[in-house]
Amino acid sequence: MNFPIEKLPNIEFKTNEPLSKYTFTKTGGNADTLAFPKTREELVEIVNTARENDIAITIIGNASNLIIKDGGIRGIVIILPNFKNIEVNGDKVTAEAGATIIDTTIAAQKSSLTGLEFAAGIPGSVGGAVFMNAGAYGGEIKDAFESAEVLLPDGKIVTLTHDDMNFSYRHSLVQENGGIVISATFALKQGDGDKIQAEMDRLNELRRSKQPLEYPSCGSVFKRPTGHFTGPLIIKAGLQGRIIGGAQVSMKHAGFIVNLGGATATDYMNLIHLIQRAIKYQFDIDLHTEVRIIGEDGK
Repeated sequence: MNFPIEKLPNIEFKTNEPLSKYTFTKTGGNADTLAFPKTREELVEIVNTARENDIAITIIGNASNLIIKDGGIRGIVIILPNFKNIEVNGDKVTAEAGATIIDTTIAAQKSSLTGLEFAAGIPGSVGGAVFMNAGAYGGEIKDAFESAEVLLPDGKIVTLTHDDMNFSYRHSLVQENGGIVISATFALKQGDGDKIQAEMDRLNELRRSKQPLEYPSCGSVFKRPTGHFTGPLIIKAGLQGRIIGGAQVSMKHAGFIVNLGGATATDYMNLIHLIQRAIKYQFDIDLHTEVRIIGEDGK
């Protein structure tokens, strides 16, 4: 069943919309319906209408650590670029789900608040970062997280604390309960603004020097296996530079797969599976994807 957009005439929808326009990989099939709510009330209306009509809901954030398969996504897809407000109150920063983590770290630095420097270059949204418990350079979202407003599948908005979220490596409760993060509050500490900026600059330069930011990619593809680093394993397996279609194991960082031009999500998936098979065969190590993979296979 198609989402009854005519019942919600004041909300912006796009039908049969290519999701490749929204993903960092520049790949992915079409969404049956893509919704752009502007307020919490509109978001609740969409969720309630979908539930009443038994229509599947998919939420995508900044789509920076996401692969959407070439068959696209059925039901209703919700994206929250309009939810981007960031407020600083004392030593706390509250950001709506559609705000970028980068903008959130900048707001913290401007108020001389320390604790989010590790996230200065993470390209995802606040909602996606909480959903994934995103991390970089020894820090994770859970380290600064205090609470989040979450819309549950039954249409209720609840506040979930740090303990409620059941954080672990690249995992949070909302991956299990179907909740949609509306906003998150981070508890930080007063620091020296110049030192905070210097650390953010250092980490961003490190990111630029080591990661293939010049190409579209989905970020770090695999979770780090216990006792190993993924990039060196892929290099030892002789797979750095391997190309399938338009997708390549990055020559700059073997833990990334880049779109050289014209890649499809299927190219990405085939390359991921090749890497997993090779690492299992050569080293008896199971590589699990960090990147979120959703949608239906292409024809």
